[in-house]
Amino acid sequence: IHLVMLENIERIIHGKQCPKCGNESLYTLKDSRFKCSACFFKYSPNRIEKDLKLLHYFSLEIPANKAVKDLGWSYHKVRNHYMDYRVEIFDYLAEEFRRLSGEIECDESYFGGKKKGPRGRGARDKVKVFGMLERQGRIFTAIVDNVTAETLMNEIINHAEKGSVFYTDKFKSYKSLKFYGKHISIDHGKEFGKGRRHINGLEGFWSFAKERLLKYHGVSKSYFHLYLKEMEFRYNYRKENIYHKLIKIHFGPFSA
Repeated sequence: IHLVMLENIERIIHGKQCPKCGNESLYTLKDSRFKCSACFFKYSPNRIEKDLKLLHYFSLEIPANKAVKDLGWSYHKVRNHYMDYRVEIFDYLAEEFRRLSGEIECDESYFGGKKKGPRGRGARDKVKVFGMLERQGRIFTAIVDNVTAETLMNEIINHAEKGSVFYTDKFKSYKSLKFYGKHISIDHGKEFGKGRRHINGLEGFWSFAKERLLKYHGVSKSYFHLYLKEMEFRYNYRKENIYHKLIKIHFGPFSA
């Protein structure tokens, strides 16, 4: 698969294959760009090569300011490209989503805000995030306005199969889960990490995400959903080659 992907990218760079539709009939424009005769997509081979370099930096979680130093591009340009990649990841996860099933851990977490003052469910200035982890599988995250029973149950009903086994802490908003599947609640004060009665996997993801987000020294609330989904993507595909996955998402199925 890796060799085929590299061959396809080489064909794209040399104007022998359209990155959008796979058509092999392209012609060269006066400005040295290529134009597809089928879908009329226009692209610069130099830009494709630069995109590949920057996409590789992004896949390795190299911050934009370091990519600027190493590649000699403007910070504004690198940051815009990074944000474009995050938008593509966001759209990809929405398109590829399927309901979680089996044994599912549910929990909320709180991102951002100042360390002083109220924490946890009482932290007003923090971004509230609800998560569901399919044991031995995928995670789904969503920013929520509040952690009421109605809000959390709507997320669960929309994103998990009915009849699944749900593990949560004893927060009152999860009480209605017993009508949607088997609900096992955990009292962390008494049985944290006991047998299968735990939500350690999801708590592991919260640590995974928060540790990585720290390097950005604060993320604007208006863009937080993109960073959150990037963390979800990296976690769900952690056993795959992220760079190859991003190439397919960014350039289209005909590049991979």
